[in-house]
Amino acid sequence: MTSSLPAADGDRSVDVIVVGAGPGGSATAAWLAKAGKDVVLLEKSRFPRDKICGDGLTPRAVRQLINLGIPLSETDGWAHNKGLRIIGGGMRLQLDWPDVTSFPGYGMVRARQDLDEVLARHAASCGAELLEGRNVSEPIRDESGRIVGVTAKVVDERGKATGERETYRAPVVVAADGVSSRLSVKMGREKREDRPMAVAVRAYYETPRHDDEYLESHLELWSTTPEGGRILMPGYGWLFGLGDGRSNIGLGVLNTSEAFGRTDYKDVMRRWVETMPAEWGINEGTITGEITAAALPMAFNRQPLYADGLMLVGDSGGMVNPFNGEGIDYALEAGHAAAETIVQALARPTAADRERVLVSYIGRMKDMHGGYFTLGAQFAKLIGKPEIMRLATKYGLPRQTLMKFMLKLMANLPEEKGGGLDDRLVQLMTKVAPNA
Repeated sequence: MTSSLPAADGDRSVDVIVVGAGPGGSATAAWLAKAGKDVVLLEKSRFPRDKICGDGLTPRAVRQLINLGIPLSETDGWAHNKGLRIIGGGMRLQLDWPDVTSFPGYGMVRARQDLDEVLARHAASCGAELLEGRNVSEPIRDESGRIVGVTAKVVDERGKATGERETYRAPVVVAADGVSSRLSVKMGREKREDRPMAVAVRAYYETPRHDDEYLESHLELWSTTPEGGRILMPGYGWLFGLGDGRSNIGLGVLNTSEAFGRTDYKDVMRRWVETMPAEWGINEGTITGEITAAALPMAFNRQPLYADGLMLVGDSGGMVNPFNGEGIDYALEAGHAAAETIVQALARPTAADRERVLVSYIGRMKDMHGGYFTLGAQFAKLIGKPEIMRLATKYGLPRQTLMKFMLKLMANLPEEKGGGLDDRLVQLMTKVAPNA
């Protein structure tokens, strides 16, 4: 089915335009194409391209990749892992991923330079038209202000504009264009300041720890003073092995921390790396690129998630878990929900009927994650205070039963129906919490 919207000379008319070929955009396009829709997926860069990220995939994200039909064996380039190792307060605790039927029992790591291209090519193989080097610059609106298309500047392999412009029209446009989401901003949807934000800093290092079977999280980042003492720095750190000779090593700092915005995060990263054991081989000589940083938008920090023909998916809608900074799984889930909503809307006979279905995406996403994100936002406020973080680390880590529950809560991996007492407690907490 093609759009009934009138197209000017040179315009392309399709069912759905998806802007941004990250995990959320590619998942949306793949599901739409599987449903037989004429969808164009516009990506401003050309693959392969990088995205600043921890590269870790919990079982929640793995479930979505399985649903999409992505081959996930280690011979296909995926590093599998068994769970999470937590280090802090002089303690070292190793926890397997929860054994539940709702999610697979393993996580993975894949560099975003590979992951995003795999997902985008998969969307194309499902029937979506993937167009790289299309930098969407402006929305096209009708008399009512509703978005009915976009204009894109064509970009060459060096990232330079060629001077060529293309125009696409569709009854629905999906913004999956990242944390800054220029398309959302031009449609009047600014970020909400009452939601937590974080900065993620990461680099790749060659290290013999590249094939670690567990993701590793450091709840304390220590450095040394010129006098030889120790100093606790803001944030938490991670080491995620990619299985290819490298590990993704990084740190996150929440805006609930007093140090947020007043810290040279790259310097914090360097100082933390300097304290790592020599046998890990993680130092300035084994870094394989620059230390880079990016913002993490959390807890639906841009709303509404749908209005005036524009639907938000992934980072553009602030779909990052405040408990742990995960965003890939929520982007993939939103892509599936967005596609299902759009398919149902396009099948309705009148514009009013279609709009009513499209608006339902807001409630669907709030029902899925609104209460959970609210809990996470409160958690982010607490751990932003160093004294609370130290107490939680000191008294929480020695209690393995508590930490198993916290892993299930923070990674959002409860049995979705029924389960044990801990599963039902997570379900209850997310239900009674107000929607983000």
